[in-house]
Amino acid sequence: MFSALAYGAVVFPGLFYGFRTLLRRTFTRWSDADVVCVSERLVSSIHACLATAAGITVVTNCRDVMTDSHWLANGFALFGAPYMAYDIYAMYLSHYHVQRARGHSGSYGGHSLQTAKAFLVKDRMMVVHHLALLLVFLPITVFFRRGLGDFFIGCLFVTELSTPFISMGKIFIQLGLDDTRLYRLNGVAVLLSFFTCRLLVFPFMYWMYGRQFGVPLHRVALHLPLHCNLGNLAILAPQVYWFSLLLRKANRLYLRQKGGPRDGDKDGPKAD
Repeated sequence: MFSALAYGAVVFPGLFYGFRTLLRRTFTRWSDADVVCVSERLVSSIHACLATAAGITVVTNCRDVMTDSHWLANGFALFGAPYMAYDIYAMYLSHYHVQRARGHSGSYGGHSLQTAKAFLVKDRMMVVHHLALLLVFLPITVFFRRGLGDFFIGCLFVTELSTPFISMGKIFIQLGLDDTRLYRLNGVAVLLSFFTCRLLVFPFMYWMYGRQFGVPLHRVALHLPLHCNLGNLAILAPQVYWFSLLLRKANRLYLRQKGGPRDGDKDGPKAD
């Protein structure tokens, strides 16, 4: 079973290294920041596509939401766990090179505790999210579920569906294509996929549970243990925050297209 963990520890850093090498040779005028940022986004998209495919497979093969099982529920959780650790490092590298490219050479002359601290301050929400998935979600999924609830684990995997669209938006910006129709269409896909797969998925899970056990949707939470509701709330809360950032960014883009005031864009969620 833990061979999946070893495969993940090789695959994701290997893809990152491979993309960096390929992009550096292909786009010789790109800076290190361009290469690292796009490589990170490409690996994130691959992980998200694999997670979504695994989630759909688990969900469609579990008719009983509590007792039916599928090997991918634990298998992909272990395979994807190293991605969370790798991605923290990749995000740090991206932050480091972007800041150097912006001319902050005094503060970013080399890797140090100062640069690491600046990264943690800037991306603390995403770092905490990754660590929580690695240190809390993974042990619960693999060791403490007693084989129950594979359907819900599959639903949580499907939340990654929005990540490739978010990553593509960042790549479009990197390539200077943020004023194109394709970028705007991708933005619509971001909002729809994020709202559907990261927000609506939670009432969907409660509805499926209530449907199986004959409990009205508005009373399902009362039938579940407190720790289940708190766990779902802990996962949902950052999604609501990130969705609000996406809406603000979409509003700025809309105002810009209408000739209104243009605020400085803030980074939206990376979303795993």
